[in-house]
Amino acid sequence: MDAVDFSEIQVPTPTPEDVRQQYEALNQQLAIATDANTAMAVVADWDQLRRRLDTWQNLTHLQFSRDTRDADAKAALEYCDELRPKLTELEVAMKRRLLDGPWLGEIRQRFGDQVIALWQSHVLTYEPAIEQAMVREAKIGNDYTELLASASFEFRGETTNIEGIRKYLVDADRQTRHDAAEMLWSWFASQREPLDTLYDEQVKLRDSMARTLGFENFIGLGYKRMNRVDYDLHDVERYRAAVRDQVVPLATELRKRQAQQLGVDQLMFWDEGIHDPTGNPKPQGDHDWMIDRAKEMFDAMGGGLGEFFHMMDRCHLMDLKNRPTKAGGGFCTDFPAFGVPYIYANFNGTKGDVEVFTHEIGHAFQSYCSRHQPLCDYLFPTYESCEIHSMSLEFLTWPEMERFFGDGAERFRRIHLIQSLLFLPYGVAVDHFQHLVYAQPNATPAERRAMWQEMERTYLPHRSYGDLPHVGDGGMWQLQRHIYLNPFYYIDYTLAQTCAL
Repeated sequence: MDAVDFSEIQVPTPTPEDVRQQYEALNQQLAIATDANTAMAVVADWDQLRRRLDTWQNLTHLQFSRDTRDADAKAALEYCDELRPKLTELEVAMKRRLLDGPWLGEIRQRFGDQVIALWQSHVLTYEPAIEQAMVREAKIGNDYTELLASASFEFRGETTNIEGIRKYLVDADRQTRHDAAEMLWSWFASQREPLDTLYDEQVKLRDSMARTLGFENFIGLGYKRMNRVDYDLHDVERYRAAVRDQVVPLATELRKRQAQQLGVDQLMFWDEGIHDPTGNPKPQGDHDWMIDRAKEMFDAMGGGLGEFFHMMDRCHLMDLKNRPTKAGGGFCTDFPAFGVPYIYANFNGTKGDVEVFTHEIGHAFQSYCSRHQPLCDYLFPTYESCEIHSMSLEFLTWPEMERFFGDGAERFRRIHLIQSLLFLPYGVAVDHFQHLVYAQPNATPAERRAMWQEMERTYLPHRSYGDLPHVGDGGMWQLQRHIYLNPFYYIDYTLAQTCAL
């Protein structure tokens, strides 16, 4: 399985003039096309241009995530964010031309209805009047990412970051869990003002952009940005109600059983991540050991997974180790001009390493299998479907978990299933919260914290924060990166989870 090494993935930095000239050439060719094959050849050339530009943008964002303190990476990201609206303007104009032009029927026949629906949604999300607001929105998101990456903790003799302190939140010792949670949330309390300020500006910017584009508020624009072409907020409301009525009581019962298993009178927030008094099972080796076990696992599973994973490792298309100044979280991105994906995570020695790793490989394998799709619109499905691939692979790898956990594998499977069910109420709480926020864009930070507390009472009634700072008065959501960086990207995980289960 041949593929390019990550070190060889280089894309020239585009300029507005260069890209505009390329679009002008495409438009001229389209204008003189007299038959469908000629017109579709122009569409294919346009698709290749989009793949090159997407590759450049994805690589630029990845390099910043890998080291948020790298001055060159930060400067490149700022340039990318400034150029992005101009690229969007050109792309939207081409889509409008194709949607309104004589070749729409041919596009539908060759590529199906889905791409038409995606383009019809996308063209509603941009006008030149919001260019500077888009640039500012991206800058705020970068500032949030950089702020969280700057967090540093001295705990139990170790200097670590947010991703590193998470391992202590699931320590077998209850006092350690409490102390780690207290240290983590004390940092958030110390950063409340910048966190509130960043989000307040984001919300108002997004509301302003939505109104400029003709939406009542950002909710409508947010759904279009998320490419939700076949369900709307009313469908989501009904789904949230079903989770509230059917899953929340189950989650509450599961939390009661968890307290009994841990031998505590009341389950506290710092207990929620652990399900066994001896501690959650952990991978029995370090990063390199896990990569070797993963090779064995995917070889045994077949279906092309083995060859694919060996390629990912050989071509250095993974960055899984936690480091200072590295952005938190985990994700899969891709480089469509080269036909390869890339996965990113922050291992911390917990069972979560196996979960995030299999999750992101699910995304990556789907992306790789789709690399020959005729349009880049089809390289990934829409987000709720993307997450089916990732969450499903988490479960499909269950029979192989002995490789990572030894005789703790059955405990891992039980905990993984329980936590997957418990995730559903939290996921819809994150979604419902954002609907409240964007319906009331002028709310104060204190009012937003009250909104989150309302969500906790509705979907997480079992939760008790005790004496922890920040979270006790409605600030827990500020650790959830999606809320700042990818508005409305969260219900998708819960929808996918119901399929994966």
